[in-house]
Amino acid sequence: MDFGEALKALKEGRKVARMGWNGRDMYIYLTRGHKVSSKDWSAKDPVHEMTDHERLTGGVVVLPHIDMYSAHGERVIGWLASQTDMLSDDWYVVD
Repeated sequence: MDFGEALKALKEGRKVARMGWNGRDMYIYLTRGHKVSSKDWSAKDPVHEMTDHERLTGGVVVLPHIDMYSAHGERVIGWLASQTDMLSDDWYVVD
């Protein structure tokens, strides 16, 4: 399938991957948007502290985004497709 079909599958809640990827068991998936409440947001780094607006509204809004499960068993938050990924027709749905 092409990248457009892969995106449609992601939006349906499925995991997808490319035949051309070297790593075993790699796939991408859609992380749905959600709100993390103030009490659940833990900022160990000052860069991740809540803004005044987030404190006022009671939490942090996380927008929908594509993440990857890597060949090393790690999560890559905020995966971006390369031009090769977008133009490839070797996408498939992971069971």
